[in-house]
Amino acid sequence: MRKNLVIAIDGYSSCGKSTLAKALAKKLGFIYIDSGAMYRAVTLYFIRNNIDVNNQEAVADALEHIELNFHSRDYQSHITLNGEEVSEEIRQMPVSEYVSEVSANKLVRKDMVKQQQRMGKSKNIVMDGRDIGTTVFEDAAVKFFMTADPKIRAERRFKELQSKGDTTTTLEEVFENLAHRDYADTTRAESPLTRAEDAIILDNTELTEAEQLDFALDMVHQHLP
Repeated sequence: MRKNLVIAIDGYSSCGKSTLAKALAKKLGFIYIDSGAMYRAVTLYFIRNNIDVNNQEAVADALEHIELNFHSRDYQSHITLNGEEVSEEIRQMPVSEYVSEVSANKLVRKDMVKQQQRMGKSKNIVMDGRDIGTTVFEDAAVKFFMTADPKIRAERRFKELQSKGDTTTTLEEVFENLAHRDYADTTRAESPLTRAEDAIILDNTELTEAEQLDFALDMVHQHLP
């Protein structure tokens, strides 16, 4: 297998993109890069420092003071924001409610895309996000586009929050948040969420994690050079 291969996984929120990406990376011996965590970490910084996402000067200045790094343990991706481990905090509702707006900012996306492309230059990687196969790595060796029934996605996200100790967020709030994010992600002017023409659709509404991994591995082995 040649070097510098990229597997791109795009799709809607709470479709299990990161779960599949981590499993694929482990099976193939690739590096997993969580692009969504990068946008969430930037969002967390903006929240903590009261950055107005509509103030382009403030956004540009903030980006100059943000340093993101990944480290991996057992194929679990952990992200640090200016040296602080924030992997758990970025998954909380305050970040979820604001991340689509921050992600839509042109300056933020330009900065993140540049960092993501740098990561893919020297290693075999699996990267998941919203525009990996359409903007970041248009020439990715294999592209997936993940989707699932909105109610199922909300239930999965709700259970995830509960497992992490969130006892205040309701299922209805999660459903509304996902609907808001879907609209924001698909209608934003900068790199909207769309399926690349050569992306393989993976609807996992009725699939187990093992079943979706088997499907993805089969597709990867069919398409990789």
